Amino acid sequence: MNTTSTTGYWAHATALVDAPATVGDGTKVWHFSHVMSGAKIGAKCSLGQNVFVGSKAVIGDNCKIQNNVSVYDDVILGNDVFVGPSAVFTNVINPRAFVVRKDEYKRTEIDEGASIGANATLVCGYRVGAYSFIAAGAVVARDVPPYALMAGVPAKRIGWVCKCGVSLPKGGKKLACSGCGTRYKVTGDGKKQRIEPKQP
Repeated sequence: MNTTSTTGYWAHATALVDAPATVGDGTKVWHFSHVMSGAKIGAKCSLGQNVFVGSKAVIGDNCKIQNNVSVYDDVILGNDVFVGPSAVFTNVINPRAFVVRKDEYKRTEIDEGASIGANATLVCGYRVGAYSFIAAGAVVARDVPPYALMAGVPAKRIGWVCKCGVSLPKGGKKLACSGCGTRYKVTGDGKKQRIEPKQP
């Protein structure tokens, strides 16, 4: 196999990593991917085939970005974020080919531990909360609270999900994960409802 090994990270021979990009130790950059100069990528990440990372994009540690994903300028991924195949990020609300809007980019933040499903689309300018789960094919056009399970077009919260990734039971002010046993308390109602792990 043709590969390029550089200090700290590994890149396939068909991948382009433009200096001076920052790529952390143990990260792997797979076939036909392109990391632009100025991009910041943490340690122990995996960038699948045909991934693009813009010069003003930031990717935290231990992120897994599957095939055919473009992480454009002003998209910020926290640590341990999963991005499924062909998920779509954006950075301009009203793009026109004949109008330059680079000074109008809207920041999109994906917090620690969140998962973005295959073919999901994230409209720019919003924040996806920690450990939330965006279902495959969903279109996110608003902020997402931590631990929310989001699905549909446009995406709506259809439940809550544990840090371990298991869906939590519906109803009640106290929830327990059937997978790992973590307990959560529920506060607020309706669109203002939130959950957080209970302290031992």
